[in-house]
Amino acid sequence: MYDILILGAGASGLFLGSLLKNKNFLILEHNSEIGAKIKVSGGGKCNITNKVLNTSNYKGDSEFVKEIFKKFDNKDLLTWLKKNNLEVKELKKNQYFFSSSLVLKNFFEKKLKKHIKLQTKILEIEYDGNFKVKTNKGTFEAKNIVVATGGISFKKLGASDIGYKIASSFGHNIITPKPALVGFTVQKSESWFKNLSGISLPVEVRVENKKFNQNILFSHKGITGPAVLNASLWWEKGFVEISFLKNIKKYLKNPNRQISTQLPLPKRFVKEFLNTIEVKDKKLKDLSTEEKEKLKLLENYRFAPAGTFGFERAEVTKGGVDVSEIDFNMQSKKIKGLYFMGEVLDVTGELGGYNFQWAFSSAFAVSNL
Repeated sequence: MYDILILGAGASGLFLGSLLKNKNFLILEHNSEIGAKIKVSGGGKCNITNKVLNTSNYKGDSEFVKEIFKKFDNKDLLTWLKKNNLEVKELKKNQYFFSSSLVLKNFFEKKLKKHIKLQTKILEIEYDGNFKVKTNKGTFEAKNIVVATGGISFKKLGASDIGYKIASSFGHNIITPKPALVGFTVQKSESWFKNLSGISLPVEVRVENKKFNQNILFSHKGITGPAVLNASLWWEKGFVEISFLKNIKKYLKNPNRQISTQLPLPKRFVKEFLNTIEVKDKKLKDLSTEEKEKLKLLENYRFAPAGTFGFERAEVTKGGVDVSEIDFNMQSKKIKGLYFMGEVLDVTGELGGYNFQWAFSSAFAVSNL
């Protein structure tokens, strides 16, 4: 009989394991290695947290998130990293990251090796005051179980919906999981985006009441890049707006020069855009009033995405276990001894280390069970 069984050796499960002292615990992981998403995060550099931490950077119950951050925030995480000689670097954009994500992965591996059981698939969980977790490696009993199985994005890394199934089996409501931090596919009206595959440029993307001043990247499937990934977190359906330029008049000053030579945008982009709005690349003085109005679409281009690139390309999953049924120690309000943390919950952050911060903060909230 274990004190605690942690289901999942991702960021939250590993961090919780590193905090547990004088506890008899075991981490069950269905993959053949720990921290698969840690390994690939941030292109292998693992954006761990952000200098600016605000509930507005999270989709989910802001009051719930606020209470969890009161227990363990970005400053606490940086202190913990320093205490454990885990050196991080800071980007100008306020993100903190490792020179290699293997630094963190190897730390957890070394510290928790004897507490981890790999390639262990959860088959069924029974509860009679204690928990019996049936797996392909036998049955494990515990007083408490902590579900840290993550979302269903990045299936090639072994992501599964087991966390949602466990929650549902104990009567928990699941907010429909959807891909997040993911690119948009486009409808026929925006098929010109696909012709610009490989072009990246700084823009302002607006969705709902959110604005993201970051780069976008055109691809053969549609549109992606940091601004779009962040917008996808908040987009459900409907329109997205892009400002490719602010105040186009500022750039169109010479009546004797062609449009494409005056706009501070890639020429390939300008020509494709002009072709789409049916305006020839000609001298400014030769433009009609109607054509000048069409050019203003660069200030506010509005389109409705067809959808997203899907879970296979999504960095995270939004939706998950309804936090209204979870207390501030991450324990189920329905079943004593049942805990949830990390991405499996209906709390999802924007790009920039916010999801790792949530993984660590939610794990810390469990650590005193």
